Amino acid sequence: MARMTEPEGGTPGGGAPFGLIDVAGPSMVPTLREGDQLLVRYGARIRPGAVVVFRHPFQQDLLVVKRAAERRAKGWWLLSDNRPVDSDSRSYGAVPDELVLGRVLLRLRPRPAWLAPGRGLERLLLSGPLARVPGLARRCGVWVDPDRP
Repeated sequence: MARMTEPEGGTPGGGAPFGLIDVAGPSMVPTLREGDQLLVRYGARIRPGAVVVFRHPFQQDLLVVKRAAERRAKGWWLLSDNRPVDSDSRSYGAVPDELVLGRVLLRLRPRPAWLAPGRGLERLLLSGPLARVPGLARRCGVWVDPDRP
């Protein structure tokens, strides 16, 4: 879940392309923790592996932060990084595109970290010599699926 840092009654971003949100709950551990503050780009193009902010399909006043696992016919399949926490698409299905609000670019606090590397950097970090450096891809914001070899 996420808490919006904005005036009461506003919409996410309030028409602005960027906004701040605070993380609430353990569903994105180890990537994000309770109290982390995130910079979100509203309306950004979503791709698999991105950390996104969306409106919960059954409680649309609730904003949620999850990982975009894959694009499906009915929307995005969004998963928790903390796999034992199943309050994600495993319980409510694919999330329609209109409920996915934006992409998380970086964590601002407590320790700044980039969470949205470009495709070129992702390729460099996942193949060749850079891929052999333990943990480098994750430290640069590239999502590595723990369930894939």
